[in-house]
Amino acid sequence: MKISIITVVYNNVKTIRTAIESVLKQSYNNIEYIIIDGASNDGTIDIINEYRDKIALIISDKDDGIYDAMNKGIKKATGNIIGILNSDDIYENNKILEIVATEFINNNDLDALYGDLVYVTKDDISRIVRKWISCEYDKTFFERGEVPPHPALFLKNKVYLIAGLFNLDFKLASDYELMIRIFKKFNFKSKYINKVFVRMRLGGATNKSFKNIYLGNIEIIKAWKKNDLNLPFLFIPKRILKRITQFL
Repeated sequence: MKISIITVVYNNVKTIRTAIESVLKQSYNNIEYIIIDGASNDGTIDIINEYRDKIALIISDKDDGIYDAMNKGIKKATGNIIGILNSDDIYENNKILEIVATEFINNNDLDALYGDLVYVTKDDISRIVRKWISCEYDKTFFERGEVPPHPALFLKNKVYLIAGLFNLDFKLASDYELMIRIFKKFNFKSKYINKVFVRMRLGGATNKSFKNIYLGNIEIIKAWKKNDLNLPFLFIPKRILKRITQFL
């Protein structure tokens, strides 16, 4: 079973190497690694090229943001399973993709698999500052303020063919919109693994300012409406409370 891993990057010379090596050091060897670079000019592409012989596909061209770049990668992916690892992130250990492959091989009707994620500081990936511990999906999952950690989510290729790609009308919460579309609208079969899959450095676009947090929540509300879903009562307070508990 081939797993396609997509990393999108733009001017991230500081951490792209650790993301690449995190993928290349995985014990599972049937991996198609795709890197979509947004025409970086800070030396990022030079680091990527050091690993060119181990990367299945490298595209370096201007794009319309992170979700457009992800869509490019998904369209090029040929694996049975697709995962997305951001250029600031690393897998928790070198067995993660082996765990993912085993689950899909042993559960032929499984469409989606996700685990947990921890946030670490930019300069010290051993220092955990926030834990995103998820749970098994049920019909009230999103209503309670839950959401699968997107970097820890793996989907069968067919999920994108049926449900579609990232909606570029959403600049900060397109991953959220895609996930409620996949889980609530199409009801693909999923499984949760209570293991940390990914370490994510703090400082992503959605959380880098109070303005972006506000705009991201506005987009999340729009995502429910876009998919003809009724926004749950006290939804945003529940989301905020869920985030607060992740720091405790």
